[in-house]
Amino acid sequence: MSRLLRASILLLFLASCGGGNYSAPRQLDNACAIVAERPQYLRAMKAAERRWGIPIHVQMATIHQESKFIGNARTPHRYALGIIPMGRQSSAYGYSQALDGTWDEYRETAGRSGARRDRIQDATDFMGWYMDETTRKLNVPKWDAASQYLAYHEGRSGFARQSYLGKPWLMDVAAKVGNRAEMYRSQLQGCGKL
Repeated sequence: MSRLLRASILLLFLASCGGGNYSAPRQLDNACAIVAERPQYLRAMKAAERRWGIPIHVQMATIHQESKFIGNARTPHRYALGIIPMGRQSSAYGYSQALDGTWDEYRETAGRSGARRDRIQDATDFMGWYMDETTRKLNVPKWDAASQYLAYHEGRSGFARQSYLGKPWLMDVAAKVGNRAEMYRSQLQGCGKL
């Protein structure tokens, strides 16, 4: 076999192993369409619900707000003087937009050393772990999507200090997450997925 042919085969093999489908599902306002298009999402969320008790619709609404179901989502770049790139706004990455430090804590405490933020199974398990801790430490009900989102966005200590009260825009976002969770719950019940 010629060197060129071997190199071409190796290149094709490596290209086929790369990445994944990180694009968003087509119908983000229809929970039934999302899980029909991406059945692995429902399997992952059901597993997280079994392990941590966080309802599927709460997970879905939070993922929608954080990443719009884009697996490799990142925060925007920051620029000095409007043109000089200064890095990203934060280390948030993946479906759950988990920060580096929080993700490392999760991997250590949940025993998930190989977990990746761009894999839906790991992202939903992370979200379940985080929200379960929020319930245990702050008594936030697991089905209260708006409050869970505020604690998720602000961190548990920020939520305990009620830092969100000084951010009317964030209160609006949390209300939208709560409404979307209810919409997703109703849709999933209607198509028999809950």
